[in-house]
Amino acid sequence: SGSSAAAPLPEEDCMKLNPSFLGIALSSLLAIDLWASKRLGVCAGEGSAWGSARPLMKVIEVSGHGIPWLLGTFYGLCQSDSSAAREVLLNLLFALLLDLVLVAVVKGVVKRRRPTHNKMDMFVTISVDRYSFPSGHATRAALVCRFILHHLVLAVPLRVLVVLWALIVGISRIMLGRHNVTDVLFGLLLGYALYSVVEYCWLSPLSAPALFALW
Repeated sequence: SGSSAAAPLPEEDCMKLNPSFLGIALSSLLAIDLWASKRLGVCAGEGSAWGSARPLMKVIEVSGHGIPWLLGTFYGLCQSDSSAAREVLLNLLFALLLDLVLVAVVKGVVKRRRPTHNKMDMFVTISVDRYSFPSGHATRAALVCRFILHHLVLAVPLRVLVVLWALIVGISRIMLGRHNVTDVLFGLLLGYALYSVVEYCWLSPLSAPALFALW
């Protein structure tokens, strides 16, 4: 009967029943990302497949942490007696601070939770570190790697080691279960691009005389 005829579905329900191709693709990629991240998190805990390698992965984690890099750069800046070295170190300090701010902002906006298999025993965290996207370690590793390759004269083996270090830092974030694969990939791309910003805003005695007057 006419009274028992089904009422038309609301527009939002129709959209749920007929998801867009883009929505299906994004959902599929997210599922693959979570699956791959879980499978690759072989050092996420002591009982994981590669749990015995977890201490080594945590050493690598510290090597890409912001605090050692900030303290080391600041110490070198204070001890340096070369104007050229001070200029490079001051810009590295600027790059590290810019990286911290940018990653914190993106994490606060996206608010993606860390993988469920992550063990929250990270070295020195702040409030936004409960979020996962992007990986700050990966961003910093790519940024520092590109900075070093452009501003330090190194032999080829050392240049290769610097690149390997950046890649290993990124991979270790997934193996420790700290991040998903996409967190690390985006972090590496962001760090690589961030170096271009640092180069564009390069601080020198001409562009920032007040800063150089402090040193």
